[in-house]
Parts: sequence; structure tokens; C-alpha cells
Amino acid sequence: MSTGANNVQLVIITGMSGAGKTVAIQSFEDLGFFCVDNLPPTLLPKFLELMKDATNKMNKVALVMDLRGREFFEHLFKALDDLTETSWVSPRILFLDADDSVLVRRYKETRRMHPLSPSGLPLEGIRQERMLLEELKGRAQIIFNTSELKPKELREKILNEFSMNKQSTFTVNVMSFGFKHGIPIDADLVFDVRFLPNPFYIENMRPKTGLDQEVYDYVLKWNETNKFLEKVTDLLSFMLPHYKREGKSQLIIAIGCTGGQHRSVALTEYIGQYLKNDYHTRITHRDIKKRKETTT
Repeated sequence: MSTGANNVQLVIITGMSGAGKTVAIQSFEDLGFFCVDNLPPTLLPKFLELMKDATNKMNKVALVMDLRGREFFEHLFKALDDLTETSWVSPRILFLDADDSVLVRRYKETRRMHPLSPSGLPLEGIRQERMLLEELKGRAQIIFNTSELKPKELREKILNEFSMNKQSTFTVNVMSFGFKHGIPIDADLVFDVRFLPNPFYIENMRPKTGLDQEVYDYVLKWNETNKFLEKVTDLLSFMLPHYKREGKSQLIIAIGCTGGQHRSVALTEYIGQYLKNDYHTRITHRDIKKRKETTT
């Protein structure tokens, strides 16, 4: 007789058509997951019964659910609500997204028709699909924007995120960037620090970055900087435990100045070091090497 499964890992892969679900399901197969592509949501309860049978080895399962089964899609939210009351399974939703222009290009390259616009323009189907998936995206614990990712890079992100030794890790990524190079598309929280005094206008500091002690000290010496850090660290101390409790596996905090060289770098270092006391934290400086003779 079945005694029930224990802490079964269940990943539901969904998102925009053309955003990389095929690469994703192949990646989960490489991780040893039992994978099912295009499972109708109405069959999820029956599938859970199969998973619970202790005579099988399905303790890691990945399911692709998307609008190819749109006649059943309205049942997905009820199935997801039922999952939250299931104690023996640990469900997570991976939502794959991409910019509309990228999705259109991918459809043109593959000469495929969009499932929601089989006889019309791909962009019409993409916009309709995005609207239908809006609520589901809001429920996702993990969102990958694949606009600038090659298949190999998406595979690496999935392997890093879902490998066994990282299942329970909540990771905080603190990133500096320059607004003139664009806001990071995968940022969860964005803080604009362009209101602070700018070391760029100090001639001997201009060629340096916020990693240099002189620049770091200059940025942090101002009263407005210290007030900002006091408020931001207090806000993050309140928010991060709630993100973790809701099942989010990673949070990306982006700190931006104009060029991503001085102010944002110094404050990213400060905030990252502050968060390392309580969270697994990574610090990156996206635009620190994009130096040009212009205001940072």
C-alpha cells in the first residue's frame, strides 16, 4: 500500500509562447526530474494522486502548462489553490517571459504561428496571451526574462536555480547599474540614487569607481546618503522576510545612478554587505566597465 510521498518537488513551467519552455523542460530532464509537457490543468489532481503513490520514484516533477491547452486553462487557478493545501508536495511556478519584439522575431525565425493568432499577426496573439497570463505571472515564485538569453544561458540559470543543493536558498542579488544603459529588465526593486552628490565632477575621482575607497568615502559622507541608507535598509529588513515567506527564491535589487560607475557602485557595496549578515547575497556591478567621458 502507498504510504504517501514526502516533500515532493513540483515545478510548474509556464509563460509566454516562444519564451523558452522547450529548453526549460529539457533542462529539468537533465536534473533528473520526471517531466510532462502540456499537461491539461484538469488532469493535475489525478497526476498528484499518481505522484503520491510511494511505489513510484516521482519525487521530482516538472510540468509544462501553457495556452496550448487553453480550453482547460481556466481550471489551472483552482488546481494551484488546491496545491497550497497539499502538505507533502512543494510546488513552485517558473514563469518564462520575453519582450514582445523578441517573441515576434522568434516566431518569424521559426515560421511558426502563434497559438492564439493562427491566421493573424503574431503580435496580436502575443498581446492577448500576455493579458491572459497576467494573473499567473503574479503567482510565480520565479520569473526569467529570456529576451537576451541564449538557450545555453537559460539552461544554466535553471540548473543553478533548481539543483538540489540550492532548493532552499533564498538569494538576494544587489546590482549597480547606469540609467543611461537601461534599467535591468529582471530587477524586482529599483532605487534611483541620482539625487546624491556626484563624484564624477571631482576631477581626480572621475576615472575611479565606487570600489575605490576614496570614491566610496565621498559618496557615504553626505547626510542625505546616510538618511537614504537608513530608510532603505529599514525597508529591506521589513520586506525581505515576507518575500522569503511567500516562496520567492531570489530577489534582484538594482541601484542606479547615471552611468553606473560611482554612486550606485558604492551604495550597492554598502547594501550588499549589510544584507550578507542575514541572507545569501550576491553583489554585481553591471555597467562598471562601460566607462565613457560623460556624467555618471
